[in-house]
Amino acid sequence: MARPPRFDTSKLLDAAVRLAAESGPSGVTMSAVAAAVGAPSGSLYHRFTGRTALLAEVWLRTVEGFQEGYFEALESSDDPRTGGRAAARHIVAWSRAHPAEAALLLYGAGEFGREDWSDAHLLRAEEGNIRVRAAVAALAGALGVHGRAGLDRVTLAVIDLPLSVVRRHLRGGIPLPEYAEDLAEQCTDALLAGG
Repeated sequence: MARPPRFDTSKLLDAAVRLAAESGPSGVTMSAVAAAVGAPSGSLYHRFTGRTALLAEVWLRTVEGFQEGYFEALESSDDPRTGGRAAARHIVAWSRAHPAEAALLLYGAGEFGREDWSDAHLLRAEEGNIRVRAAVAALAGALGVHGRAGLDRVTLAVIDLPLSVVRRHLRGGIPLPEYAEDLAEQCTDALLAGG
């Protein structure tokens, strides 16, 4: 029976997340990740074809991990406003529980080399984006909101506004206040209730 690898992909990606949170995408290099876990560089090249593939995996794993809980929260109730409020709370709670990943997501996919990603990585990213757009559109429809302005308001309520509650604190290196989830939920609910 083969011995399990000493440096598995998950550990390597965890180290890359920490490096990205500390130094931004430029801090995520093959040699830096290898050094962070005490692995030979070959361990990384065995799993990733190069830095571009590593950056894509770091970004996509983080986004997909976040989105899993986000969609669960958004679809947690038959009442669309309840689901919207839960999604807003999820953004803040997930960021509190995963500060390194949340700091990483302050950057955009472009800063993680998106223009050079493989077709497979680009497809994963686009599938996630499509799913987000569809979920927000479904929420808007369930709320009886139509048109571009209405969709923009729902997007602001369940994505942009809760992210803004988190962003200021993450950028400043300040812990999220204990009431941050409540604040995001209240603001989201006010937007979802209006017009």
